[in-house]
Amino acid sequence: MKSTTDVNINFQRENLEHALLNDYVKALKNPEFAALVTRLEVPDKVGCKYTSKLETTVEELHNCSKCKSLMECKNKVNGCVYYPNKERERLRFDYVACKYMKENLEASRYRSQVFEEPMAIRNAKMADIDLKDKKRMEVIKWVQNFFKSYQNNKEIKGLYLHGSFGSGKSFILAALLNELAKTGANTVIIYYPEMLRRLKESFSDDFGTMMQKIKTSDVLLIDDIGAESVSAWSRDEILGTILQYRMDSKLPTFFTSNLNIEELEEHLANTKNSIDIPKAKRIIERIKQLTDDLELISENRRK
Repeated sequence: MKSTTDVNINFQRENLEHALLNDYVKALKNPEFAALVTRLEVPDKVGCKYTSKLETTVEELHNCSKCKSLMECKNKVNGCVYYPNKERERLRFDYVACKYMKENLEASRYRSQVFEEPMAIRNAKMADIDLKDKKRMEVIKWVQNFFKSYQNNKEIKGLYLHGSFGSGKSFILAALLNELAKTGANTVIIYYPEMLRRLKESFSDDFGTMMQKIKTSDVLLIDDIGAESVSAWSRDEILGTILQYRMDSKLPTFFTSNLNIEELEEHLANTKNSIDIPKAKRIIERIKQLTDDLELISENRRK
């Protein structure tokens, strides 16, 4: 004969199971919830134990259906969906990367993390380039043509892109390199003044490793050249070495600068202690060998 305690426990268990089943049946009235359960091939006796978690999955999948970028993500964990996998008589929930997060992760596999990139540069996409400004069209068409051509020819010239402050030079070229990274290219983007500072700091540590990554990357962007303080060391030992290697190896190389090529030559000739025009000319000749030259004059987008 069952004790009163046993009867109460069984009664409570039956009430709980009945409540769980009611909640589950109500949730099944949502077509998205029903479709998820069908896709998972979950028996009712299993599904009713995870109603609230499955509803969270449905809500996050619904958010994803209307989302256009990581910046718009409304889910609890940015770029992820709380998604179940069936394991025998239970469900296991994990945060699974959405398509936009997968794109970022895939690009990160190939992009050498030599230096930390600003967020705007790291997330730049060709699809996000503003096409309204007609002054930018020549540059944009060049970039689009490069992207198409690079798939068949890995030894084509890069671009020396100079022009007005804040016109979007860095964003446009970073977007190109980010897209190339998704196709499997090992791309490196460096902010030139910061690169020189970091290389000085690491001279006795991992200087050689950092230089090797920069020199040998499939595609390299040297951002804001001409904004640095010039020394014979930075010009001849660092920049000269990188450019000579890439010229010999026929590796696409890109530059952004507020200076045109003649102004950059003058800038490179003047160090703190001397003026060396021949060595500056040597650097400029390497840049000309590696790149086409385009100007971008547009409104200051950093406002």
